[in-house]
Amino acid sequence: MKTPGVLADHQIRALIATDNIGATAPITDAQIQPASLDLRLGTTAYRVRASFLAGRTRTVKDRLADFQMHEIDLTGGAVLEKGCVYVVPLMENLSLPQGMTAAASAKSSIGRLDLLTRIITDHGVEFDRVPDGYNGPLYVEICPRSFSVVAQPGQMLNQIIFRLGKTLMSDDDLRRLHAQTPIVSGDPVISDGLGFSVDLKPEQGNLVGYRAKPHTGVVDLSKLDHYDPADFWEPVYTDDGWIILDPGAFYILVSRESIVIPPMQAAEMAPYLAMVGEFRVHYAGFFDPGFGYADAGGEGSRGVLEVRCHEAPFVLEHGQVVGRLVYEHMAAMPDALYGREIKSNYQGQGLKLSKHFKSNA
Repeated sequence: MKTPGVLADHQIRALIATDNIGATAPITDAQIQPASLDLRLGTTAYRVRASFLAGRTRTVKDRLADFQMHEIDLTGGAVLEKGCVYVVPLMENLSLPQGMTAAASAKSSIGRLDLLTRIITDHGVEFDRVPDGYNGPLYVEICPRSFSVVAQPGQMLNQIIFRLGKTLMSDDDLRRLHAQTPIVSGDPVISDGLGFSVDLKPEQGNLVGYRAKPHTGVVDLSKLDHYDPADFWEPVYTDDGWIILDPGAFYILVSRESIVIPPMQAAEMAPYLAMVGEFRVHYAGFFDPGFGYADAGGEGSRGVLEVRCHEAPFVLEHGQVVGRLVYEHMAAMPDALYGREIKSNYQGQGLKLSKHFKSNA
């Protein structure tokens, strides 16, 4: 592996074969996505007093000794309560070669549940980032924000990508790519990545999003297409092209633009600058090669936005730029594309809740 870029599926398999990616249980083909690997929960969750990073001189195990409150066996399923913080050792571990780093993110369905999940490492000083040549275990911090959840071992809440060398595409690269293979509907807004805006004037009807209800039952992460959205979500309507975000509330909205990730690119959603408003967009961040790609059945795929308002009520208007996609070069062509060779829940999506809820779009 010499070509810089995000590793493709067959390159991830090669890392598994050489034990650069290890695990306490055999890694399955279902975990390997076109440009990422799904990570599995281990058997134990530790309730902790506060979120933490290990720091350069400490291990996560060291810090657990400082902050652990009690231990929970996830076997058979256990409730992780809203507003609490948990740390769970993952089944996977890494022994990265020099020159290779990794980055993690919540999977799409997890971000849409307002389930804050972040990877931490021994000697780590950043969430969701694995440094060059890291050798050690992986842990996930889980903080349910809107709904308590039932979790069990083997469930995949996070995904990880592997980067060799410099992978980011420049704005000039993006403009050239868009000229060859359009990466967004309409005229692209390119500045430190591809900007995208919010859709508050849908072509049909006036449903523009969903707001999480404050007092609900639990969501069992193993139950798909199971829950009535009305038990957990309030629909958000507007005829005016704007809505007011309430402080502390969590919303599911959708981008105005259709987005395309060509086969030799991957992308990560980044939050927009705080100066544009008192809100945050971005809980689940990776887009695999093939997302929104017409030849992979994805024409018209929108970006679902996970939005939380912070200090003050904020007016969000149709077409307002709320985030950006940072595109990266792939190191090789994936064997499979999102939505074509692999089952993909959100290819061709519009406004859509997580797969745990009965079809709503």
